[in-house]
Formats: sequence, structure tokens, C-alpha cells
Amino acid sequence: MASGGPSFLLLSMVPTILLLCIDFACCNTGRRTSDGLDTDFTGFSVPLEHSFEVDDVSQFRVRGALQLRGGRETSVSLSQNQLSEEDRSTLKEVAAVDGLYRIRVPRVSLSADRQSDRPMDGFLTAFVRACSLVESHLSDVITLHTDVSGFLIGVSIVTIPGACRGTEVEDEVDLEAFNTTLNVIAPTNAPQPETALFIERMDMENEKRGKPQEQKSFFAKYWYLILGGAIFLMASSSAQAPAGGAEEQQS
Repeated sequence: MASGGPSFLLLSMVPTILLLCIDFACCNTGRRTSDGLDTDFTGFSVPLEHSFEVDDVSQFRVRGALQLRGGRETSVSLSQNQLSEEDRSTLKEVAAVDGLYRIRVPRVSLSADRQSDRPMDGFLTAFVRACSLVESHLSDVITLHTDVSGFLIGVSIVTIPGACRGTEVEDEVDLEAFNTTLNVIAPTNAPQPETALFIERMDMENEKRGKPQEQKSFFAKYWYLILGGAIFLMASSSAQAPAGGAEEQQS
């Protein structure tokens, strides 16, 4: 490997050497062991390990690597190994006894410029029932959770479908390659209220409400004068009508 680039973390894998790199994004990838892992990138990788044992004693080994690339938009991809014939047999045995399938990733930063800020601090682990992974034909969704600084704070895994239905997988070819959806979720700030626009809208609404209120207040204030004038006019007109009739009778 050429010197002078960003520092790389090397992991020994069987049968290849894994060059580690990191970034933010989501992707679906899976590959066969014979294909090897892609090392043509700038950044570093984080190992993804798994464990599935009949005796339920964890023995983690490399499943693949999260490859992160820097740049304007950080991206993360997942390179995975194909399950060997022995692994497929063991996984089906674990599923038969309702055992667990576990994954883990190290607690590191997903930002290349923050690798020296905090050293690796243990692992983050998640698990599903092995039978659900077998019945899903190795289709799963892995979600990585980070804090505001980009450090991994959680990992989760679910299968598609997620329940064990007792379906037997006769063709072991279905258990060779993982079909994985990878998500990276970082905290986001809630949208800030548009204070100026909100105040302007409130003023407009108050103006619209103000006009009918002024008319109502006028009638409420002078209703008795208006009513009194109407009664006076009605009384005056009714008093003049009988007087005119009496004059016609006298003539």
C-alpha cells in the first residue's frame, strides 16, 4: 500500500487482508468470499463481526467491513463475505434450537477527521433469532446510530420478515450471500420557527378580526339610541293617522 495517504487500520481476514475505511450513508451490498473486499477507496473501514453458536457461547468472526469514504458527502458501504458450507450448516442448527444470531461493531467515530479524538471503546452488539435470519434467506437491515459528533452509540438488526414461522429452507444456496440494507442515523435539529413570518401572519389575522369587532362595538354602544329613534318614528306616524280620519268625518 502507498504511504502518504490517510492512516489505515488493517484487519486480518480469512483469507484476505482487510483495509479499513469510514463515511456516512446507506447502502445494500453483499459479496462472495472469492470476490474479496474492495480496498480501492480513501478513508478507513470498520469490521462487522457475527457469532452464531449452538452452545450460545459467543465466538465472533468477521462477517464483512463497513467502508467509509470521505469527501464532500461522506458515504458508507458494506462489503460482506459469503457463508461457508460449515457456517450454513451451523446456522441452521442454531435456528433449529431457537438460538441467537449476533452482530457487533467497534465503538469508533464514523468521521475520518475524528479518529484521534477518542480511541476504540469496546463493541456495540445486537442480535436476532437465528431462525428468522434463516427463513429470511439472510435478508436483514442493520442500523447504525451515531451521536452529534459522529461516534457510534448503537447498532440494531432486524430481518425481513422478522418472525419465525417454522419454514424450512431446503436449498442451502439461499444461505450463501447476505442481502443487507445498511442505515446510518444521526441526530438532527428540529426546524426552528419562522418568528418574523409568524408575527406577520398574526398581525394580518388580528387586522381581519378587528374590522367586524369595531362595527359590533358601535351597535353595542349605541343600540338604545337607534331603538329609541325607531320607536319615536313609529309612534309619530301612528298618532297622525287617526287625526286625519276624524277631520274627514266632520266635513
